[in-house]
Amino acid sequence: MRILFDIGHPGHVHLFKNLAQRFINEGSEVLFTTRDKEFEHHLLKAEGLPFVSLGKHYKSITGKIWGLFKYDFKLWRVARRFKPDLFVSHGSIYAAHAAFLLGKKHLALEDTGNMEQIRIYKPFTDKIISPRVLPVELGDKQVRYNGFHELAYLRPEYFQPDPAIYNWLGLKSGEPFAIIRFVSWNATHDVGQRGLSNKDKTRLVELLRKRMQVFISSEAKLPAQLEAYQFRLAPEQLHHALYHASLVISEGSTIASEAGVLGTPAIYINSNPMSYCQEQERYGLVYNTTNSEKVFAFLNEILDQDRKVFRDRRNKLIKDTVDVTAFLYAYINDHYRAETSLSAKTNASVVHEQII
Repeated sequence: MRILFDIGHPGHVHLFKNLAQRFINEGSEVLFTTRDKEFEHHLLKAEGLPFVSLGKHYKSITGKIWGLFKYDFKLWRVARRFKPDLFVSHGSIYAAHAAFLLGKKHLALEDTGNMEQIRIYKPFTDKIISPRVLPVELGDKQVRYNGFHELAYLRPEYFQPDPAIYNWLGLKSGEPFAIIRFVSWNATHDVGQRGLSNKDKTRLVELLRKRMQVFISSEAKLPAQLEAYQFRLAPEQLHHALYHASLVISEGSTIASEAGVLGTPAIYINSNPMSYCQEQERYGLVYNTTNSEKVFAFLNEILDQDRKVFRDRRNKLIKDTVDVTAFLYAYINDHYRAETSLSAKTNASVVHEQII
């Protein structure tokens, strides 16, 4: 079987990497396509997964419109040469269009409910797989499962935290630290949304610094007084840091959800509530708010609790949900393998050269 995975965000590499590896191990061919955005290329190289870049990522609205045509064409051209039996993506418009043009099936994963994007890819998509808690109803094409995307790579079966993270961060073993994530608000689902003001960001760091070390990851430029707290980690080391952190505060839903799934208490600050973060709030793992005063109240509530409380809550979450990678593997085998015949093996480097 030949599967093309289209990637639009670093989290999508993690989402699909174990699934792809499982297919590779059984003799199937996979290829990842991606835009040159953040650090997707770095992650794909670190995982040893074959990929082709379709070019730079556009941030402006005009650029995104132009990119719709550009990436549609480029992905179609790549796919025509790779000859996939199935396209898989996290709601990729480009993958949906390329699959349609080539007469192939597109399987989309969806957990944000971003309707302006869904309306464009849904007509060209075979099935849309979404968490049970996603409030959006997508009709007969929707397949629900009991879990979240982050469980595809952060369940204990796939991820083991490395205590060497303390050395990587320049800390003593067991020294408490917090991770803060600020976003750029350029994603389509961020339009019109908001997080913390610069004043509140500074106040937050000042309060946390009295109790622990603080590390900031920010897509946007930080106020000058906070630049010293910005940290650099290899992307593949981030989840180890999230696991060992005392607390994670994030304007981005993926980081907040990843922390929660790892049993690290997280505060999600965004006026666009994500259903999976709200579900993790039910387990006492993610605290959702846009009110800055509530953020500071949550700090005391979280830090006054024993860390084992959150690990126990995480264990219950794992027990209550499915292995998402195993679910996707079984679904693809049950619904798509019978429609395809095993293609002749092609050396990944040769495929890459042909495409370029």
